[in-house]
Amino acid sequence: MKLPYAVLVLLIFSRFLAAEDRPNILLFTADDLHAESLGVYGGLPHDLTPNLDAFAAESLLFNKAHVNVAICAPCRAVIATGRYSHRSGAMGFMPAREDVPDVVTTLKAAGYLTGILGKVGHSTPKKTMKWDYSFDQKELGNGRNPGIYYQRSQTFLKESQAADKPFYFMVNSHDPHRPYCNPEKLTKGAAMPSRVYKPEEVDVPGFLPDLPGVRAELATYLNSTRRLDDTFGKVMQALKESGEADNTLVLFITDNGIAVPFAKCNAWFHSSRSPLLVRWPGIIKPGTRDDNHFVSVVDFFPTFLDATKSKGPAGLDGRSFLTLLKGQTQDGRSHVFTQIDSKAGNAAVPMRCVQNAHFGYIYNPFSDGKYWYRNNNEGLTMAAMKKAAETDAAIKARVDLFRYRVPEELYDLKNDPDCLHNLIGDPTHTSTLKSLQVKLVAHMERTVDPMLAAFQNRNDRTKVDEILIATYGPKKDERPRPGKDKSRKKKKQDK
Repeated sequence: MKLPYAVLVLLIFSRFLAAEDRPNILLFTADDLHAESLGVYGGLPHDLTPNLDAFAAESLLFNKAHVNVAICAPCRAVIATGRYSHRSGAMGFMPAREDVPDVVTTLKAAGYLTGILGKVGHSTPKKTMKWDYSFDQKELGNGRNPGIYYQRSQTFLKESQAADKPFYFMVNSHDPHRPYCNPEKLTKGAAMPSRVYKPEEVDVPGFLPDLPGVRAELATYLNSTRRLDDTFGKVMQALKESGEADNTLVLFITDNGIAVPFAKCNAWFHSSRSPLLVRWPGIIKPGTRDDNHFVSVVDFFPTFLDATKSKGPAGLDGRSFLTLLKGQTQDGRSHVFTQIDSKAGNAAVPMRCVQNAHFGYIYNPFSDGKYWYRNNNEGLTMAAMKKAAETDAAIKARVDLFRYRVPEELYDLKNDPDCLHNLIGDPTHTSTLKSLQVKLVAHMERTVDPMLAAFQNRNDRTKVDEILIATYGPKKDERPRPGKDKSRKKKKQDK
């Protein structure tokens, strides 16, 4: 039976309105990317990320974006749950509680088709969180093959169209995660990047010493970063070819900073700072930037609900920044809270941090002058630093700080973003310190953080240790036995 022309027009118009109200969402994440590697964030060499730089010209660039946990699994759990780690239970490489709502289940209930490529386990912190479409690292050329990402993306986008559903698609590159790309020893299944780099092309981050061993390792990191950019370009090609680009909100982030000392698995500025590029045709003005508002991944869940007009759960810790995407301002975005609880192996190394546009304060309750910190992201860079520390007192001091920390740190991030000069004890910054501590305490009270009690008793080492054991269990001694330096021992990587 033929429908009257007026009815047909109304149906088509209604469907158009529904599509406009129900945008697709594509969240693309890099794995262990230094924010300042991107050309649009001032990275060198200038040609490292051509696809992302071109995407930025169509997007809104956030200059004050952070992840709330600078470790893969707990960071992705924050994205999935919209809650800080201690509020979901995912305080490291452990699951979130099953009673905690998640973004995938919520959007599926709202009529969305959900898909994921790569980092499936870390991005799925609950057993009851089920994706409609899923392919993991081994099925993606070790998560390092742009061509396979392109093919899998094409398939998912066609399935979404066939189902006549909007989509939530999380695409996770395994680049530039270690092992970095050595063209002479290419990982099985991985593709070559479109360009390779030499040590002399490396721009060594200011938080690392400029040593030959550091440059050699970072050159292979650049290779991996270029392949990440290749992968992003292929996924964007698939989206464009699908015809869905104009109705898709696309976000690009990293899950934490680069996997070297003083970045990933810590609470310093370059540990948690993330690039955030957001494109949404018709909503976001292309080529714009936001230098004023702090946003973080705990805000993604409520933002997605707001953008899709979906009904969501109560109890989210973040809040929507949809108004910022529309070019407006938003109060209450003058600072960000970040944290660490447990790292790979579930060794507890709790850190709490609050940052504003000028200063950052860190509380390290695990630091007692004895605990020897390590992580599995040290590689040739730490080996080079250790060797240099034998004759260079400044580098030795950096290595000692990395290993033992201090309970409290205060940095002038405006003038010292590499966090080289701890201002704790400087009387000229007493009021700044007090102000940041007050903000941190209010946040810890609001989120029922178990480390609040440690902070309140920070001058009583015995009491702090009791609180740490009650929260995380007995300490794990990670100091290497004589002659066996665990920082250089080959271990399974944080996948």
